[in-house]
Amino acid sequence: MKFIKILPLRGPNIWTYRPVLEAWLDIGVLEDSPSNTIPGFYERLTAWLPSLVEHRCGIGERGGFLQRVREGTWPGHILEHVTLELQTLAGMQGGFGKARSTGVRGVYKVAVRSRNEQVSRAAMQAARDLVMAAIEDKPFDLPATLTQLREMVDSLCLGPSTACIVEAATERGIPSIRLTDGNLVQLGYGACQHRIWTAETDQTGAIAEGIASDKDLTKQLLQSCGVPVPEGRVVENAADAWDAAEDIGLPVVVKPSDGNHGRGVSTELMTREEVEAAFKLADDEGSEVIVERFVRGHEHRLLIIGGKLAAAARGESVAVVGDGNATIRQLIDQQINTDARRGEAEEFPLDLILIDQNPSVVFEITRQGFTADSILPQGTQVVIQRNGNVALDVTDLVHPEVAAMAALAARIVGLDVAGIDMVAEDISKPLDKQRGAIVEVNAGPGLLMHLKPAEGAPRPVGKAIVDSLFVEGATGRIPVVGITGTHGASLVAQIVASLVHLSGKHVGLACRDGLYLDQRQVEKRDCATWAAAQKILINRMVETAVIENSLTTILAEGLGYDRCQVGVVTNIEPEKHFGYYYLETPEQVYNVLRTQVDVVLGDGVAVLNAADPLVVQMAELCDGEVILFAQDAKLDVVEAHLQKGGRAVVLNDGRLALVSGTHEVLLTKLAAVPFLRASQKDTQVMALLAAVATAWALGISSELMNVGIEAFELKCTDVN
Repeated sequence: MKFIKILPLRGPNIWTYRPVLEAWLDIGVLEDSPSNTIPGFYERLTAWLPSLVEHRCGIGERGGFLQRVREGTWPGHILEHVTLELQTLAGMQGGFGKARSTGVRGVYKVAVRSRNEQVSRAAMQAARDLVMAAIEDKPFDLPATLTQLREMVDSLCLGPSTACIVEAATERGIPSIRLTDGNLVQLGYGACQHRIWTAETDQTGAIAEGIASDKDLTKQLLQSCGVPVPEGRVVENAADAWDAAEDIGLPVVVKPSDGNHGRGVSTELMTREEVEAAFKLADDEGSEVIVERFVRGHEHRLLIIGGKLAAAARGESVAVVGDGNATIRQLIDQQINTDARRGEAEEFPLDLILIDQNPSVVFEITRQGFTADSILPQGTQVVIQRNGNVALDVTDLVHPEVAAMAALAARIVGLDVAGIDMVAEDISKPLDKQRGAIVEVNAGPGLLMHLKPAEGAPRPVGKAIVDSLFVEGATGRIPVVGITGTHGASLVAQIVASLVHLSGKHVGLACRDGLYLDQRQVEKRDCATWAAAQKILINRMVETAVIENSLTTILAEGLGYDRCQVGVVTNIEPEKHFGYYYLETPEQVYNVLRTQVDVVLGDGVAVLNAADPLVVQMAELCDGEVILFAQDAKLDVVEAHLQKGGRAVVLNDGRLALVSGTHEVLLTKLAAVPFLRASQKDTQVMALLAAVATAWALGISSELMNVGIEAFELKCTDVN
């Protein structure tokens, strides 16, 4: 079983709207050996992957796929399901998969949903090895394989905070583009975009972030605006720390000025020895050390988004209880680290307590008179961590005055998304009633504690961030025009881009002739590609995108956008495409080019060639409106379309005509169009009609169309 080729289809494609990994698979002699003819195959496969029982497959019922395996199916189909299951077990959900035979015996196309190309490639290769091991009755190390895949998912896929924001955007119909291998993501297209980086947005100011990283400066600003903060100051050394503690009054807190996640923070310090030891811990973590009044109560994190409280969580101290036999180190592993909420990966709301990597824990144990290797007497309790364990949801308990105070703190610092650390005995009461205080303001706060709280309901914090960036009803979209067909797509794209530019909009154009921003060519090569489309869509200047998609682009890369406002299909000559990517029939070619119509938005328009029967069939696939174009206004399909109130662009006595029902607007004569004066080739006339129909769909006025058409100069090199 060999891979002939593996194609990452990064946008909508012949399989689905989502990115997939497509493999061309040669199963060789296994074409003669369906699964039910291989002794022990079913038992070995299900022993390794019993969870395959959840795959419903074609019959639509739990266990459907395994029924197919028992009855007999081929390795390509099995590879599809095993790949999907390995991805799922590794923590990267898939869901969609297809396997189809080609016209070549033993060669299949297998496609699986791919959220990350590298992970999907590794999963597919591992699936191939697993299936072959099951066929040949050889061992397969599944645990090692899953460990490798999980490590890849952790390092290559979006983190949970970023992922929840992207998912919330998707639910609102807002497209997204991952800009780096990390967590920098663009929401929306072109001039309507916003960018996020975990819980930071392009509305998060650098000055505000700098202020938040300086805890002493933050306290000064908050205090000057009447926000309750603990008294304290920056100290120079251990002796100065004790002097500050005496001035403030015991107990005190010692912490680094720019630390995070509670690292280097020591609380409720009562003696000089504790304060001086805590100074060293804090000094090792941050650039400056702060000593401040200890505020009695629980640690809380309030998440403020767009000036409003989005979620709140409470912390709890962590302790172990002795049994008279185990050391404190052993008790930590037995009583704390066994908690399912704890783990090293980012997906866990609480961290493992690794005593040898956490000086603060050692300090906390030492100040209670023990060491990590002390055997704790029966019933004796030792606090291991006093802070940093914020994971209990208390959003519904927050007093309105407390929420308002947290929002004020975020506004003072200047953060659109802020994590406000607050200490209070009862979050349901105003702070001034209990001497509560805000102790820190954090930029780029973690969201996991609110997405997966240890107790309580998860909060839709991703949605709150998206809603703060995009007003109600906004989708972050600019008009995207996608154009495909056997002939004329480049010319259509050039004319449309010219008309859009003339209307006063900044336009990006990607076609076979190159990449253009407004009328300036920035790349001179074939840019009817996924990569070129992405360049257009990430450009903050672009207000309208015009993108040509060849058949090869759709087959080999997928579309460069998720949906479009206008989808144009110029024509289909199936035989011109035979032989590419195992295409052998008109139906197969049709299924490729229909992708352009499949992605038209519900309020969008499909512009279709009424003189091409295959193209006309696509009208029923469009979620939005259809505008037909044809040289012959008397075509039955055109007349029927107009009778139903539809729109069409046709020729009337040598003039372009916009027809809507019984209403007609005449435009310029073909003879007045510069690039048609030398010869009026059918493909050029067809392209002009399609371009005018597209401009009409975009709301460009007939007067402007006339001016633009008569001024248009042919630039594209391929107009056939």
